[in-house]
Amino acid sequence: MRETPTEIDDLQQLLDRSLGRSGAHLRNIVTPGERTLTAEQLVRVATGMCTLALSTTTRAGEPRISGVDGHFLHGHWVVGTDPGAVKARHLAARPAVSVAHLRGDDLGLFTHGHAVPLNPAGSPEDPRWPETREHLEGHYGADGFVWTEVIYYRIEPTWMVAYSPDPAKLVP
Repeated sequence: MRETPTEIDDLQQLLDRSLGRSGAHLRNIVTPGERTLTAEQLVRVATGMCTLALSTTTRAGEPRISGVDGHFLHGHWVVGTDPGAVKARHLAARPAVSVAHLRGDDLGLFTHGHAVPLNPAGSPEDPRWPETREHLEGHYGADGFVWTEVIYYRIEPTWMVAYSPDPAKLVP
């Protein structure tokens, strides 16, 4: 857990706002305080590498979904891809994304937001890149950055819901 108390507070506000402006159907399933995770629980559950479904859109507005490694750092998902991948072209042209991390029926983390490049080739690095890279090297090893050039993005969330039918089971 790398989140500061301020980041935890900001994340909790985002979770509360997001659920509050969701439709009645979702609020009937994701019952606040009963089938939701708090920000503190979310950051304890979303550790290490989490497989995400990442959705981008084509120029024609058609959705495209693919799997990516996701790392939850400072209240944001961090994802990477090859700069030549179709999803990288989509993100460069249309940075709006949705991501989902599911663990069977036990957990659903859903996020909408915008992808911000952390280490774009030929451009200045994001100030958060050095710490992010340190985390990624800790997970993948230093060799993880040799096999290919990878561009990483931080998802700036505008909406996020953390669902669990039994939060105490995930985070005792």
